[in-house]
Amino acid sequence: MAKTSCTAVIAEDETLLRNALLEQLRGAWPQLDIVAECEDGASALEAIDEHQPDVAFLDIRMPGLSGLEVAAAAAQASPGTQIVFVTAYDQYAIEAFDRGAIDYLLKPIAPERLAATVQRLKLRAASGASDAAALAEVLERLGANLPRNDARPPLTWLTASAGRETKLILVDDVAYFRADNKYTTVMTAEGEALLRTPIRELLAVLDTNTFKQIHRSTIVNLKAIASIVRDDTGKGTVRLKSRPETLTVSQPFMALFRHM
Repeated sequence: MAKTSCTAVIAEDETLLRNALLEQLRGAWPQLDIVAECEDGASALEAIDEHQPDVAFLDIRMPGLSGLEVAAAAAQASPGTQIVFVTAYDQYAIEAFDRGAIDYLLKPIAPERLAATVQRLKLRAASGASDAAALAEVLERLGANLPRNDARPPLTWLTASAGRETKLILVDDVAYFRADNKYTTVMTAEGEALLRTPIRELLAVLDTNTFKQIHRSTIVNLKAIASIVRDDTGKGTVRLKSRPETLTVSQPFMALFRHM
């Protein structure tokens, strides 16, 4: 018997756009059960791993992990999840999506486009169709063609507090960042300091080629990693070059390191 309802995760960093998509989905697909609403890529990936939803609606541009990175990791963490990208880059995205088996919604979302997408998702869910090769092809094409949103150069210096002392820290010297309530702990070979910036805001200004999230609350400098070991549960352990402690890589985030 076919399923009468489906589950979904929504990831969109802009609150107004996320709420608008929720309202549109309630009208176009009343039976859809939204199991998680996320405002960044890391929480989206963890939600997909936890809930194993039928569908994930992913904004392509998000702080930290992009929608493309989340989709690539989700293919390992939850292979049965259908991906729908939400994008503003029509001239780049339409060709890539129309040549594959992956859906997209163009901002602002047109009701007729959403209705067509919902119909395709229902048909695929009923048939159990899944095309990992098509997803991989679309991700590769999008990664090569989407315009970069790098209006500002990556952050190079930080001003952080260590007790009564204010330190000027070169970003390249940071081993990792860890969320500390509304602030962020900065760890270097010399010790730790406190940055009065939430980790989510920090994600928007770090060089994503060098700094990667390995957990919702942890960002590591790839240059500071000595080794990564996977355990029997699928989680990973990062050993650092300049610090004695190890860092845990959440199981869904291990997929981000599979080509490294």
